[in-house]
Amino acid sequence: KERGSNETDAVPEEGEDVAATISATETLSEEEREELRRELAKVEEEIQTLSQVLAAKEKHLAEIKRKLGINSLQELKQNIAKGWQDVTATSAYKKTSETLSQAGQKASAAFSSVGSVITKKLEDVKNSPTFKSFEEKVENLKSKVGGTKPAGGDFGEVLNSAANASATTTEPLPEQTQESL
Repeated sequence: KERGSNETDAVPEEGEDVAATISATETLSEEEREELRRELAKVEEEIQTLSQVLAAKEKHLAEIKRKLGINSLQELKQNIAKGWQDVTATSAYKKTSETLSQAGQKASAAFSSVGSVITKKLEDVKNSPTFKSFEEKVENLKSKVGGTKPAGGDFGEVLNSAANASATTTEPLPEQTQESL
């Protein structure tokens, strides 16, 4: 016998009126009830069989992984690598990466310009009369202590190399005033 409408549904769906279902069950013939019981038993048996097949497949999968030497840590690493690859392929990641790259380039340009400003300031200090006087005193002291060396030689080179080094670092320089020189 072919079943047609909701009157054969013995189990209420979520939100369905239980009273309506009970009344529908009461209108089923004994033959329809028996057919539904057979179908119920058949579906329960199929579920049990599928559960057993799934358990056997999972056991077989574990055995294959064991033979291949694949362990949980390796699977995790592969999953992370695959996930990262998927993330980097998204347009959102590409846009973010591009934006960060541009920001990095701008920051690099800013640091370079700060380095140039510091170098210029150090050159200004080096050319100041106070520094010239200090440099002469150091050169005189060096010539008295360690022999004669041409004026402006080593000390100027050291100052230039320090200025160049400060232009490539991001650490702030201690403030120097002309009085402290």
